[in-house]
Amino acid sequence: MREGWCLRVPKAGGERRRLRLLREGLLDGTLLLRREGDDLLLPVKEPCEGCERALFEETPSRPGLPRHDLIGGIAVLLEPGAGADGAELLLGSRPSIHTVLAPEGPVEGEFRTRRFTVLAGKPTTRTRYTEYGLRFEIDLSLAYFSPRLSSERQRALGLMEDGERVLDMFAGVGPFAITLAAKAGVVYAADINPGAVGLMMENISLNRVGNVLPLLADAARLPGILPGGFDRVVMNLPFGAAGFLDAALALCRPGGTIHLYAMVGEEGALASVIREKSCRVLGERVVHTYSPAEWLAVFDLETG
Repeated sequence: MREGWCLRVPKAGGERRRLRLLREGLLDGTLLLRREGDDLLLPVKEPCEGCERALFEETPSRPGLPRHDLIGGIAVLLEPGAGADGAELLLGSRPSIHTVLAPEGPVEGEFRTRRFTVLAGKPTTRTRYTEYGLRFEIDLSLAYFSPRLSSERQRALGLMEDGERVLDMFAGVGPFAITLAAKAGVVYAADINPGAVGLMMENISLNRVGNVLPLLADAARLPGILPGGFDRVVMNLPFGAAGFLDAALALCRPGGTIHLYAMVGEEGALASVIREKSCRVLGERVVHTYSPAEWLAVFDLETG
């Protein structure tokens, strides 16, 4: 038995909800769902609104199936030594997977891109990804994308008031911007990577969103381009967002909110640096583990 996060749903609509979670990449396939009275307990990968903790039987493991991230129809290997045999096993593990990729190195460069080798399946880095009913065209060779922030996007949406002016300083292909557009009056979505902005424009059209304004711009220059007074600023640049905090503070209204995502290796270390700025730390939480010595944390800040 292993403890995990789950959603409690009535049996009558349980299968429909399970399939929806599966399509959105949220269902935790390592745990078996549980029946409890008239309810089903559906295990999910990350904490989300309405979740609770429960004990589950683990799914019987399939020998040799390597660890991976699933983005639409693309599986990205997380084990460098998995090789072609592991990729073929993964390709055949479910019909939705059309490509298995192996990263050639880390995310790098001004445009935050990554190089991949196709180990199995269709020779492409492009796929369509679904998250909470929203659809996104993804090309992993053109722009970085992580499915592991799906719950964070919903959390930020849940904290919003209707009609907010929102700025996404590192918007990528638009997952935060398009998600938050459901409540926002307007979302300015900036990125320095032309490939990411091109995909973002496709995704704005794909989801028929009319209040997201894409910008091809360096985040450091945004205070000289945009009027200030934003109610909420999203800073999703894990290995460098803290260096743009002054720009975010210049753009966010007093009493506004900044969500800063940063890779940290020591609890409280970055919080002490943030406290030297004209803002207050409302909360710090771990989003997910990146390596044994590092984790991605989100800092919710209130501007002074």
